[in-house]
Amino acid sequence: MKDRIEILASGFGGQGVVRLGQIVGVAAVNQGFRVTMLKSHGTEQRGGYVRTQLVLSKEEIDSPLVEAPDYFCSFSTAAYKQFGHMMKDGVMLYDPATVEIDASKPFRQIAVAAKDTAVEKLGRAIYTNTIMLGALTGATDGLLDKENMLTTMLQIIPKFKEENKKAFELGYSMSTT
Repeated sequence: MKDRIEILASGFGGQGVVRLGQIVGVAAVNQGFRVTMLKSHGTEQRGGYVRTQLVLSKEEIDSPLVEAPDYFCSFSTAAYKQFGHMMKDGVMLYDPATVEIDASKPFRQIAVAAKDTAVEKLGRAIYTNTIMLGALTGATDGLLDKENMLTTMLQIIPKFKEENKKAFELGYSMSTT
């Protein structure tokens, strides 16, 4: 494992970007990682720009800034264009319903049909970020423990437990196939 794991998630307000970061951060602490999290967003509550940056390490973290993400969850084309250049290698997860990608980029890009799956399988787009959380967990190849992440998510999001569990599992399967 690398000394420092950087995770970036970005999109628009209302897509659950900050909640995703919060869940990952708490789950990582539960796994014994040291964690920093920075979030930034526009002045609008919904529809404005949102970004969450997480750094995970077993050692002391010298800077909370994400400089070269190991994992990038892109919820919008604007986020992809704004932060895609930061990716050197690693894994980028994106929703093809909301993100247009450049397939020639040198890093792994995984399409996660989060919004469409949330609507088709669960009846509501609100589960989009939970599907992306599951996909991110799967994409880490065991770095983030699946059961710990699921337990943490269900503690932080106390409503609609069965739907969120199903959404997480759907996302997890999308990145591990």
